[in-house]
Amino acid sequence: MPPPPAPLWAFHLRRLTTWLSQDCGGGPRPWKLAWVINVQKGGTFFFLGLLMWLYHNTSPAAWLYLALHGTYGLVWLLKDLAFPDPSWQKRVTILGGLMAFLTVLGPYWIFGWLLISGTAKPVYPLPAGAWFCLCVSLCLFGSVLMIAADAQKFFTLRVQKGLITDGVHRYIRHPNYLGEMMIYGSFALLVWHWLPPLVLAWVWLLVFAPNMTLKEASLSRYPGWTDYRRRSWWLLPFVL
Repeated sequence: MPPPPAPLWAFHLRRLTTWLSQDCGGGPRPWKLAWVINVQKGGTFFFLGLLMWLYHNTSPAAWLYLALHGTYGLVWLLKDLAFPDPSWQKRVTILGGLMAFLTVLGPYWIFGWLLISGTAKPVYPLPAGAWFCLCVSLCLFGSVLMIAADAQKFFTLRVQKGLITDGVHRYIRHPNYLGEMMIYGSFALLVWHWLPPLVLAWVWLLVFAPNMTLKEASLSRYPGWTDYRRRSWWLLPFVL
């Protein structure tokens, strides 16, 4: 039987984000989408360090945020060097690259600015040490999960096409997205301000949700999908 069609809402959102980040404005395509992503990811460490210098903020929370968000960006560069995502190797228009930065990537920098500038004055629900432990744990676990999922997908599909139903994909069908959500969720918890959750909701609903939905529609054409879907979860074990 042919695979079920993807929901129209997911199709139209993917079409919108593709146009914004790749084709907006038309004209020449001088850069790859991966270059835009890597500039933001790799530049985060230096951007946060500059903020700490400008605002003379050397508090433990500022240093911790630099360590988590800044180092995650450097880890991303290592991941892209070792096993780059083929979907980000497409060349995009000048305006498309700028829109990708301004609408999705750039807003992540607001998190660090809120904390380091003093605009956010977090009063954590737990003692600071315990809250920092929670943020570090989420970020570390999410980073490992995301890296493991992307590596497994990259190297498995080089030798065998089809469903990946073992490893970190055994019980969760989208472990890479779950890892990313844990990482950025840890940053939002450390800032503890109302704006980061809005940014995350924007990205997760505009980009993550349609991507996962369309991926499921695509994977449903492979033999074994029905059984795999029945014994696994969409995102969170025992929840979704």
